[in-house]
Amino acid sequence: MVKVKEVPEDSPYGSSDSEASGSSESLASVLSDIDVQNESIVDRLVALVDIVPPQTRNNISTSVSTVATHVQKTGKRVGNVLWVVITSVLLVGLPLALVLEDEAKLAQQEKEYNAQQQGQQALLNPSGLPTMEQQKRDSLVPPGF
Repeated sequence: MVKVKEVPEDSPYGSSDSEASGSSESLASVLSDIDVQNESIVDRLVALVDIVPPQTRNNISTSVSTVATHVQKTGKRVGNVLWVVITSVLLVGLPLALVLEDEAKLAQQEKEYNAQQQGQQALLNPSGLPTMEQQKRDSLVPPGF
């Protein structure tokens, strides 16, 4: 709301009638000085300060600061959770993956060794019948394999 107040003529803000009516600048010349093309969004928002009442500005400011506080707290909590998860994966998951890879390598080496042994037995035993030692080895399987 705009309040109109009469300014006495002897104050620095008062003017005589001749000065007010004798202005050489017209409204069109004043408007042509304002460059609307180069006016930014920030300039327009700053100009809205006079249009929006103080109570509404205060409510908007309070709401924005409350939302910003909640976003900041949530971001901090999410960051802490991510840090715990990533650290746990690095401390537990990485060594576990390395051990599993080593186990797979050992199993592959054992398969290759058994294949080599079978190849040697086939060369030594041309009849193709399995030897007694090979039968024992094939029938005996340790637990966990």
